[in-house]
Amino acid sequence: MKIGIKHQESYSRGSLILRSLFGGLYIALPHGFLLIFMSIASSFVGIINFWSILITGKMIRSMFDFQLNLMRWSLRVNARLMNLSDGYPAFGMLHNDADIVLDIEYPETSNRVSVLLRAMFGIWYVLIPHAFLLFFLQIGVMFVRMIAFWAVLFTGKYPEGMHAYMVGVIRWNIRVNAFMSYLTDTYPPFSRSGDEATFTQTSSPDLLD
Repeated sequence: MKIGIKHQESYSRGSLILRSLFGGLYIALPHGFLLIFMSIASSFVGIINFWSILITGKMIRSMFDFQLNLMRWSLRVNARLMNLSDGYPAFGMLHNDADIVLDIEYPETSNRVSVLLRAMFGIWYVLIPHAFLLFFLQIGVMFVRMIAFWAVLFTGKYPEGMHAYMVGVIRWNIRVNAFMSYLTDTYPPFSRSGDEATFTQTSSPDLLD
């Protein structure tokens, strides 16, 4: 599994202000409207995946791709709304964003017992312990996001440590989601690090500065 959002050398102050003032209207609203329906479809896909693994020991490849591409779409939107990446997030399930990576290797076989345990007791041994820790990390996210906003506004740069913290929390959430969606049999570690994607650092044009 590889998860990453590229840390740009420079960020657009104009885009930052537009997202902060109107991002709910021109990003969250149109994407969120479509993602609601895709999430409903994802719930049914999850049920199909559960029975497919339980009966055959493997997930249907097209169903795996659907869930993964939906997670990629959500990640593209969240990266922009959290000011971690410039540019407008593309609509659709098949778009590849070079600056935002989420790759999960398709499992040729899946553990039936693990899938059954997740369906029956996942809330107790996965969701509750991870959600407890993520709650406190999300409090940190609010403060880091606010400080980073002013840093970008005044300097045009997103402090690298703050960017790493934000991406790390997102990474943790995605690993939990992937595990509970049966996309991987690896129990999510209690960590923000690991599974980092590698990017080539290049400068980004500050078109709206």
